[in-house]
Amino acid sequence: MSEILDTLRERVLALSADPGADRDEMRVAFARLRDALSRGLVRAAEPDAASASGWRVNTWVKQGILLGFRAGALADMSMDHGRVPFFDKDTLPLKPLRLEHNVRVVPGGSSVRDGAFLGEGVICMPPMYVNIGAYVGAGTLIDSHALVGSCAQVGARVHISAAAQIGGVIEPVGALPVVIEDDVLVGGNTGIYEGAIIRTRAVIAAGTVLTGSTPVYDLVHERIIAPVAGEPLVVPEGAVVVPGARAVSVGAGREWGVSLATPVIVKYRDAKTDTRTGLERWIR
Repeated sequence: MSEILDTLRERVLALSADPGADRDEMRVAFARLRDALSRGLVRAAEPDAASASGWRVNTWVKQGILLGFRAGALADMSMDHGRVPFFDKDTLPLKPLRLEHNVRVVPGGSSVRDGAFLGEGVICMPPMYVNIGAYVGAGTLIDSHALVGSCAQVGARVHISAAAQIGGVIEPVGALPVVIEDDVLVGGNTGIYEGAIIRTRAVIAAGTVLTGSTPVYDLVHERIIAPVAGEPLVVPEGAVVVPGARAVSVGAGREWGVSLATPVIVKYRDAKTDTRTGLERWIR
């Protein structure tokens, strides 16, 4: 299998570098990549102990996904005999799920693009959306109106609450996508973007917004967690992050009493502490 994937990688890189590449050849290479992504044989990013962030991006995979957009033709993908009209690139069909995949897709308008991986026991509550290149681990729940963006990496047993937005980052190809590790709780109406990494067992409370350049104020350890140059924001393991505010201390902002939204770590999860109780105590 590794030899087949190495050959696919070489082909994708060659076609991506050729502005005059044959369209049919691009479509064939992309179809093979899409199948490998759907089966979890390749990923847009993967764990890497040698990396400072613990993850590395597979740029060739993202280049291959972009080949699919480049080689595709706009096609009629309407449903219900055309009464529900959809038009998209013909290289980007919906994922052909079957009962034996052991994935629960509740009726009500959810969509998963082919080229996304869903592990066994994933639950998709309507309407939710998973884009191409995303990886969703076993036992994860994606709640109503939630988005898992292109190339986002989501671990096992994650709870992505209603209306949460997990950004992807397909371009630039060298940029790490958003990573949500195992056993994370992502609260409702949260937004996690620009390649931020959320370590295992962290809790991101409802309404929190995190980006790759967002500083996080850790009240427990009395420190500010900020991205290091060239590396993404990393929310520590077990951190409980809630929306906060930080007063502007200079210029007109100080005079007007302006505050800026700021994510704050109020505690860390442990086996003896009920997370919900801890959250309520700080919020009160």
